[in-house]
Amino acid sequence: MSNLFEAAGMDQGPLRPLAERLRPDRLDQVIGQDHLLAENGAISRMLESGRLASLVLWGPPGSGKTTIARLLAAHVGLHFEQLSAVFSGVADLRKAFAAAGERRLGGQGTLLFVDEIHRFNRSQQDGFLPYVEDGTIVLIGATTENPSFELNAALLSRCQVLVLNRLDDDALEELLRRAEAAAEKTLPLVEEARVALRVMADGDGRFALNLAEELLGLSTDEPLDTARLSQTLQRRAPVYDKAQGGHYNLISALHKSLRGSDVDASLYWLSRMLTAGEQPLYIARRLVRFAVEDIGLADPQALVQANGAKDAYDFLGSPEGELAIAQAVIYLATAP
Repeated sequence: MSNLFEAAGMDQGPLRPLAERLRPDRLDQVIGQDHLLAENGAISRMLESGRLASLVLWGPPGSGKTTIARLLAAHVGLHFEQLSAVFSGVADLRKAFAAAGERRLGGQGTLLFVDEIHRFNRSQQDGFLPYVEDGTIVLIGATTENPSFELNAALLSRCQVLVLNRLDDDALEELLRRAEAAAEKTLPLVEEARVALRVMADGDGRFALNLAEELLGLSTDEPLDTARLSQTLQRRAPVYDKAQGGHYNLISALHKSLRGSDVDASLYWLSRMLTAGEQPLYIARRLVRFAVEDIGLADPQALVQANGAKDAYDFLGSPEGELAIAQAVIYLATAP
């Protein structure tokens, strides 16, 4: 036992968050990542071949990166060691490499899991290279940012990048059912509110379980409807970073939806960006660019509409000017 909490049995007790208590014990219990863990998934094929390569797990928060790393170590019999790039420095890495080297002499391999690996600078990332190359460690890095932008090419060449998906509606519902089974009670929600709860989670399994834990602790005589659910739970702040991957992912999604003539999807991505605080004039400039590059002479009025939306927002500001941008989005999505 390494600390007083474990000695008192509190490491397994109800003081642990529900999301931690429901962490899967086996890889086949992980949900939402079948493209990696199903019979023909990349990780399954790797394990069947009897080898575990160093990996970079790229995915949104709450998609199971840490859980998968822990279970992989247990599955292949490696010692699991975890570091966070937020709190660790060169001294911590040296200790981890030295300990892994000692274990290797005793016939025990080490899986070194580095959370938020993109937070390490270039020279720190280079420090992994000799230990990954000679097999002292199997490195699994977790990141929410695009590895191509944030990680060294030399490190990427020694690791396989696997993309984890945001949890879909079915996966979130399965998590809610597991929470109910663990609590031995059902969530106090009508069906519409249950749907709204999954929407609030926005594909984040950990956040969904945190919401479920809060609701399971309520004392209420009647199930909550959607309005009461919104009053009970704080609205989640949008996950968005104007300077990094989230910014470019959403504007790319808007472009692809416009190219696919999908009006509903285009308005959805526009709303996501505006709600998260994106500058409307930035969106308007991208719409002008889209009208010129993607539509052009097929509909010369597209450029007129896009420029008109920019001018209208410039003149009116928010929120009225955002309606002009939405109108331009609809026009561009339906243009030939």
